[in-house]
Amino acid sequence: MHPENAIGHADLLDATYRKITWRLLPYLFVSYVFAYLDRVNIGFAAVQMKADLNFSDAVYGLGAGMFFVGYFMCEIPSNLLMNKIGARLTIARIMICWGLVSCCTMLVTSSTSFYLVRLLLGIFEAGFAPGVLLYLTLWYPPARRAQMAAIFLSGAAIAGVVGAPISGWILDAMDEAGGLHGWQWLFMMEGVPSVLLGALALLLLPDRPSAATWLSHEEKAQVTARLATPTSKASHGFIDALRDPVIYYIAIAWFTVICGIYSVSFWMPMLMQDAGIKTSTEIGLWSIIPYGATAIGMVLVSRHSDKTMERRWHAAACALLGAVGLALLPIVHGSFLLTMLSLTLASTAVFSAMPITLAMPMCYLSSKAAPGGIAFVNTIGLLGGVVSPYMLGLIKTNTGSLDNGLFVIAAMLLIGAVLLVGFVRLEPRITAVVA
Repeated sequence: MHPENAIGHADLLDATYRKITWRLLPYLFVSYVFAYLDRVNIGFAAVQMKADLNFSDAVYGLGAGMFFVGYFMCEIPSNLLMNKIGARLTIARIMICWGLVSCCTMLVTSSTSFYLVRLLLGIFEAGFAPGVLLYLTLWYPPARRAQMAAIFLSGAAIAGVVGAPISGWILDAMDEAGGLHGWQWLFMMEGVPSVLLGALALLLLPDRPSAATWLSHEEKAQVTARLATPTSKASHGFIDALRDPVIYYIAIAWFTVICGIYSVSFWMPMLMQDAGIKTSTEIGLWSIIPYGATAIGMVLVSRHSDKTMERRWHAAACALLGAVGLALLPIVHGSFLLTMLSLTLASTAVFSAMPITLAMPMCYLSSKAAPGGIAFVNTIGLLGGVVSPYMLGLIKTNTGSLDNGLFVIAAMLLIGAVLLVGFVRLEPRITAVVA
């Protein structure tokens, strides 16, 4: 192709992907903000809720982790079902159901009902994040996937930037309003938007490029052609993916990253309280700093990963820095400034590892293996969401401190970094110029 024609083709392709991004990503991003907020607002509610219901740290940690038990049971079936019925119906079903269950958390009165509602929340949310990641593979070629995944997954950080101060305000300002505790208002007010967003999925999301009425025939052909380009050695089907050791190395590394992520998400408010912040409103406002840095870091690191088409070292470096941040917290907990700096480092690093690690199976697996393979990796990883909060809660109950637990999570992140660098070989061989 003549160089001028090649440049013109690249410009047209970029314009097509910009159109797709502006049509899909804002909705998916906002949906993940509320998905993540409904998943972790238990961390903001913890101080009030534990006092009102007389929960120990061990009960809180187990309840927080029960979400992932339900998620673990249903994630792979949810992704396989999405491959049959399409993204539009799947995302609508998931969001409406989890929003209703999140609202029901306000009705918790005992540890048993707490465990049950968290289990149901995990069951109904199962498959959302990996389902969206699978959905993105139907639109974007491998050279664009880490950055698109980062934009979507940075909703987790924005849930902290926006959700933390709002949650703090609800907990303080709405406490005892209408005879309800602040934490009860929190779950109801943050669950309702998810139900409404679920209904919008039926109107806004086409199942695939061929169903997008806002793409021209030429644009649909461009997108489909890019997806048909071979990218790497990949498994042929789901069973083949389960026989591939690379998938297990990625899954174990993802497990360690998840342990780091939920150490930050579920325990940050209490770590700030231990550092001297007292009210829920103040905790929410100070949380903007680590979560704001996290949102910026996720996009910048993933963009660089896409530009260089390198995944392993980017993810491993983030995991290593996350380990440093978590390991520093027990050492500096007497200083508010150093605690905030350590939390910011840990949060930015472990969250930045998230889209890059998940981009690995997105780029590595074939289209037939991707639905089950991505869900399998995420399912194994999300066991870290059970292990991390429960282990930290148990350690805090027995020792009065999170210190030993934070050292353990830091060591696990170090192991994940070593696995990625030493055992994962999957870099796709494509030219980013034509992406």
